[in-house]
Amino acid sequence: MTPMPQSLIALPENWNSALAIVAHPDDMEYGGASAVARWTGQGKRVVYTLVTSGEAGIDGMAPEQAGPLRETEQLASAAIVGVDQVEFLGGADGMLEYNLTLRRSLSAAIRRHRPDIVVTGNFRETFGPGMLNQADHIAVGRAALDAARDAGNRWVFRDLLDEGLEPWNGVRAVLAFGSPLATHAVDVTDTLDRGIESLKAHEAYLAGLDNNMDPGEFLESFGRMTGTAFGTKYAVSFELLPLRGFDE
Repeated sequence: MTPMPQSLIALPENWNSALAIVAHPDDMEYGGASAVARWTGQGKRVVYTLVTSGEAGIDGMAPEQAGPLRETEQLASAAIVGVDQVEFLGGADGMLEYNLTLRRSLSAAIRRHRPDIVVTGNFRETFGPGMLNQADHIAVGRAALDAARDAGNRWVFRDLLDEGLEPWNGVRAVLAFGSPLATHAVDVTDTLDRGIESLKAHEAYLAGLDNNMDPGEFLESFGRMTGTAFGTKYAVSFELLPLRGFDE
């Protein structure tokens, strides 16, 4: 488990829209989706951008079968937490690299959706002692952070202007869930159940893991640990990377 500080600060929620950028189907569901359910319940607009379709994620299923199946599971999963817009960028699962191509792709997504907040997963090397992160997560998280700034600069990726994508300088912060450097949290006591159901929607993927992981027990254990540090029953933690106009 990711070690929690003794106390966590309430994440400001004085914003209206978020774009969640992650590498794979199911990435949002390992904690982040419970927070999304809270936010959509507040009337916030949340869109998901997935860099891959998770086609390399099921050992016993060929990528050309796994990709479409996992996209279908992700759409159902997102709907459970109030997200009705999900896009897949078609990147190669397991082979993503932090580079200009990825930054450009994510900048384009940010310009398309024009969010107040960008949400991504942990992009640090580990989740905590003895828990190494995965290469795709690191590449996408780092690129999402840089793309949040790139999106506002018309002289970076200038060809996006030819595609009708005007600069968007409105991203106020990047939030990384699952980070070992988390300082903030949101109370998900009332929405953890929907987060659990959203993870369960990845039925084929979970069956392929062959690790007997129970989604409810898994998310409850992390949510309870974070909630203890936050003073609630269940919570989700975030590393907050403010960009502009984001008040504590």
